[in-house]
Amino acid sequence: MRSALQTFLLVILLIIPAIVNAGPPYDTDDPEPVDFEHWELYFSSIGTINTSVISGTAPHVEVNYGALPNLQIHVIAPLSFYSAKPDKTNYGYGDTEFGIKYRFINKDSGKLQVGIFPLIEFPTGNTEEHLGNGKPQIYVPLWIQKKIRKWTTYGGGGYWINPGTGNKNYEFIGWQQQYQFSKSVNIGTEIYYITASQAGGSSDLRFRIGSVIDFSDNHHLLLSVGRSIIGDTNLLWYVGYQFTI
Repeated sequence: MRSALQTFLLVILLIIPAIVNAGPPYDTDDPEPVDFEHWELYFSSIGTINTSVISGTAPHVEVNYGALPNLQIHVIAPLSFYSAKPDKTNYGYGDTEFGIKYRFINKDSGKLQVGIFPLIEFPTGNTEEHLGNGKPQIYVPLWIQKKIRKWTTYGGGGYWINPGTGNKNYEFIGWQQQYQFSKSVNIGTEIYYITASQAGGSSDLRFRIGSVIDFSDNHHLLLSVGRSIIGDTNLLWYVGYQFTI
């Protein structure tokens, strides 16, 4: 079943016209790093709702810095929450994320780009309150991107190393498309597939729609919502403010 879904998703992505900036407010990322000596700061909330659990961040702070040409340093520091009916809602500091994005093919943004974005999740959250994993997690993805006039399309996938009792390693594959309607507004969609991350768990095929609204060169609003096509996720959301320097 899993391989059939992966094959189906790959076929869809290959036949979609090359038609979709990157990362937030989507789960699928791209290979394009922050420009050298520039900053991106995000203040955001992400979350999921299924039949029995609501979880996410409220808020998290994401910092991206162009440390070298074609290389970005990335950190996320989250305040996380977890609510399972009828239990109380747990709230506190979650797992800290650190990563390095490196673009190694076609550094001209008008051409095809390819890059890697390895991440590590440090177990800084409280596992007893479901605010952290308890073990370091490592993600190794490969991303590609192509721009055609007002369209941008990007995606790829990777492998999560997910140790811990009851956990299992899992895979992510996804693709995003985005159209620049005006100088200040773009709208995008994504579809992605995640294999089970826990023993006895199930895979999830999801989609999102989202938008980035540019109030100025420095101030931006990011929004997206989605749900499972196959799986038990009833709602996905991302709401964030981005400040660029």
